Amino acid sequence: MEEETFDPDLIHAIFKQIWTRRSLERERNGGTDIMESEQIGAGTSKKNRPTSANTNALKLSCELLRVFVTEAVQRAAAIAEAEGVSKIEATHLERILPQLLLDF
Repeated sequence: MEEETFDPDLIHAIFKQIWTRRSLERERNGGTDIMESEQIGAGTSKKNRPTSANTNALKLSCELLRVFVTEAVQRAAAIAEAEGVSKIEATHLERILPQLLLDF
């Protein structure tokens, strides 16, 4: 049986929102400073092309987020249990976050 994961449409919507924000920030910060590596061809730049995500990339992103969140909850639960608390609190997540980010 396949484990539940994040909805690919939700993850795609989040990615699109971030891409849009970054695009607007680039425009606000002087959109004329395109790096040479970003230039594609005559009159076409990376910032003028729409950003999209491959279906397989979205599935993989959903799985990575599922594993990351599951691991975070398990580590925070272990800390809470060691303290004799039955509920995970923000402080438990704060304590495991540095090592979790290094592990991923």
